[in-house]
Amino acid sequence: MGFTILELLVVMAIVGLLVGLILPAVNAARESARKIQCVNHLHQIGTALHHYHDVYRCLPAGWRLDSEQKTAFGWGASLLPFLEQSSLASLVDLQSAVDAADNSVSRKITPAFYRCPSDVADDVFTLFEEREGHETSGLQSRTVLIDLPSANYVGVFGTSDPDAATSSPGEGVLVANRFIRFVECQQGLSNVLMVGERTARKLPSTWLGIVMDGEDAKGRLVGYAYFGPNRRDADECEFDSRHPGCANFLWGDGHVTSISDSVDMLTYRRFATRN
Repeated sequence: MGFTILELLVVMAIVGLLVGLILPAVNAARESARKIQCVNHLHQIGTALHHYHDVYRCLPAGWRLDSEQKTAFGWGASLLPFLEQSSLASLVDLQSAVDAADNSVSRKITPAFYRCPSDVADDVFTLFEEREGHETSGLQSRTVLIDLPSANYVGVFGTSDPDAATSSPGEGVLVANRFIRFVECQQGLSNVLMVGERTARKLPSTWLGIVMDGEDAKGRLVGYAYFGPNRRDADECEFDSRHPGCANFLWGDGHVTSISDSVDMLTYRRFATRN
């Protein structure tokens, strides 16, 4: 016996209702799995940072200038051997410049452990030349300097903007041209942030290094904590995540937690300083 049009409409309505109920649950489950994977990536990075400190008795610099001070390698490039990435590390010539021909292959590689699976950014982004200063709004230049591999995890520079002309060397643990020791974290490693998330919608970032004349160049490697994560009114160099209501952070002792968007600002800033 065939169905009447009314019966078909009722069935379609029921199916549509069920899909409407199931899809949010499926999407929530998928995001939960992606968040767990993001946490695992940060755990890997934390273990590598501690191994680096065991070997060199200090952390890598947030960025380290080349001999001509025109480019700088990021902390993520220094960490590769401690992430069991010896083959990729062999493609990064830290004695050269980031934009040198010797580093052309590494500029195209984006390791999965430096990416949050919830972000939807391309594997490579273009760094343009900065014009008219960091604080001007909008893209001021179409002069291409370099294409760089993407990353979602940036070092904690402190509470001051790493790209500001008057910025300090950094109050955090991954700072400018300086190798911080754990003993300098006076409030205890469990109370100091080392690495946090940033999405490409906020500011495309990289693990490899930068050309110093690029737009928001230093902020491509490190971020700072001032207003709070996922704040639309925050500077592009602050932290940002696609995980609803929070962002994942790696702490000095190696544990990883999510910090709520509603975190108290003063507490948030205190976590970003080593003293």
